[in-house]
Amino acid sequence: MVHLAEVAPTAMGLPTIPRDITRILDISISFVLLTFFGPLSLLVALLVKMTSDGPVIYRQRRVGYQGREFYCLKFRTMRRDADERLAFLLQHDLLARMQWSYDHKLQQDPRITPLGKFLRRSSIDEIPQLINVLQGSMSLVGPRPIVAAEIPRYGRRFVHYTAMRPGITGLWQVSGRNNTTYRRRIALDVVFARHRSLGLYGRIMMLTVPAVLLQRGAR
Repeated sequence: MVHLAEVAPTAMGLPTIPRDITRILDISISFVLLTFFGPLSLLVALLVKMTSDGPVIYRQRRVGYQGREFYCLKFRTMRRDADERLAFLLQHDLLARMQWSYDHKLQQDPRITPLGKFLRRSSIDEIPQLINVLQGSMSLVGPRPIVAAEIPRYGRRFVHYTAMRPGITGLWQVSGRNNTTYRRRIALDVVFARHRSLGLYGRIMMLTVPAVLLQRGAR
């Protein structure tokens, strides 16, 4: 797990990442990863189609760089009637309503398919976001993309979030993900925005591998 006190001193003094170098790294690495994960993506797409009704790819509107909205791509992990299931649960379950208001997460989420649970825990559902990176709406490293309803949680710190492209991985992902509080997640976004560097970019990329393999903080 990465601690705030460790990150800032490590990142300070290192050169800030020029945006053109970031894009070169994002495009090059994403192209390699898409090629590597191609066979797996085809298998996952087939399994998603066979095990539940609905599209293979789920597109959700998110807030990105400079506050512009974009469609974040994922392999679909939810049932077709996910919105109706959520509305019913929040109306009739006080505990679920409290969990949702806290961090927009549910410990027992009835919307997620059995296959979807595995895809989420393994982070395989996020492979299509490499296409977002190639399109330029996301980066490999950055804050997790948020929905418009989450903007008030950031308050005056929202300016830090919109100063960079959302990332597939980032400080939050290598710091326990869902085991951390939403307040800490925002703090991590601010730290990354203030201390972006090639060294921090590379460190997060390396820490992502064990975080994904060990499923740290995944739900």
